[in-house]
Amino acid sequence: PELVSLADARANASRVDWSDYTPPKPKFLGRRAFKNYDLAMIAKYVDWGPFFQTWDLHGPFPQILADEVIGEHARQVFAEGEKMLERIVNERWLKANGAVAFYPANSLGDDIEVYADESRSEVLFTWNGLRQQTKKPVIDGVPNPNQCLSDFIAPKSSGIADYIGMFAVTSGIGIEKREAIFQAKHDDYGSIMLKAIADRLAEAFAEMLHERVRRDLWGYAPNEALTNEELVKETYRGIRPAPGYPACPEHSVKRDVFEALRAEEIGMALTENYAMSPASSVSGFYFSHPQSKYFNVGRIGRDQLEDLAKRKSEAISELERWLAPNLG
Repeated sequence: PELVSLADARANASRVDWSDYTPPKPKFLGRRAFKNYDLAMIAKYVDWGPFFQTWDLHGPFPQILADEVIGEHARQVFAEGEKMLERIVNERWLKANGAVAFYPANSLGDDIEVYADESRSEVLFTWNGLRQQTKKPVIDGVPNPNQCLSDFIAPKSSGIADYIGMFAVTSGIGIEKREAIFQAKHDDYGSIMLKAIADRLAEAFAEMLHERVRRDLWGYAPNEALTNEELVKETYRGIRPAPGYPACPEHSVKRDVFEALRAEEIGMALTENYAMSPASSVSGFYFSHPQSKYFNVGRIGRDQLEDLAKRKSEAISELERWLAPNLG
């Protein structure tokens, strides 16, 4: 796809009307931790769809269970997965910890400034965003926007008080002990199954906590009542983008998130390559604007790379390493 200049991409940002919009204020500002969260509660939110991919079985759940070719194999691993999930919950093989935080925030171009408190005078950290830079199709005389996540946070110049949330959850506390038992028995299947279920629980924890955020902690959708299918389809208001995923392919902001959440106090850490430990963990941001949505940044130009390096005060070579997939 053809690239446009960064200036043109910025001129074609998402069209959000801030003039008659009041961002919802979270019920508290700062951090709240959830230790030893009830696994039985979390298990209710498990999305089994991706579980089958661990076993190279592809197809939508639950239809995959009735598939003429792979149905039998799918039913077998599903039954064993359910059985292990039950043991993990009942015998407390794993422990789930999480933390959420809400802070005042405003956007400044493609960046989001996260403030220490309501005075908005001290910047806790700046999240430098990436904007879609490919030429967009024109529909009814209007080009599709070149989106950036900062488009969904009120601009600093508007004087509107906006907020951002962040979270980190893990369901992998204690997994090493259980893995060692499987390894001692040379039970590779059990070990892979354990990791697959732990991953599903981490995603379920993220889903459950996001629902709690929308309904109660941020509280902008107190009457939301969605089924698991609707949750999987993301029919709710707001998004929870994770650094390293298509809408924000640059991982380094995880450091700031982990610091703000004091993640080490809930047993979570980052490797030097920004991988999370335990492995069965999820972290990201919360956006509340009704127009906020996921997208793929995709390919970016050299001009955007250089601009980002300047904004981050970082060497271009360092960013090239992280953003190689986006440089095409």
